[in-house]
Amino acid sequence: QVQLVESGGGLVQTGGSLRLSCAASGRTVSNYVMGWFRQAPGKEREFAAAINWTGSVTYYADFAKGRFTISRDNAKNTVHLLMNSLKPEDTAIYYCAAAVTLGVMSSRGGFWGQGTQVTVSS
Repeated sequence: QVQLVESGGGLVQTGGSLRLSCAASGRTVSNYVMGWFRQAPGKEREFAAAINWTGSVTYYADFAKGRFTISRDNAKNTVHLLMNSLKPEDTAIYYCAAAVTLGVMSSRGGFWGQGTQVTVSS
């Protein structure tokens, strides 16, 4: 089993930045795809970004391209999401996920954290 704990959420003004972190425990996640999803009130959970196990390949949703950067540190079993130029529409609960493939993760398989709230004020 893998336990994932997110941190770094909070309240920020439009245009501001936040860096989310996800710490994995229980077993190493160095062989897993790691990703971030988000869910806004009244909306379905949506994909934000993912990174392959070596960190050499990244994937971004259109809304995240150019503003969000995902990275990982396998030695520390952590993954980060740096979010710049935040907008009110980025307000959501952000979830960290780990899975053997992005397809499994997109099907809501794998392991998931409890989420961290990000609120962007206008």
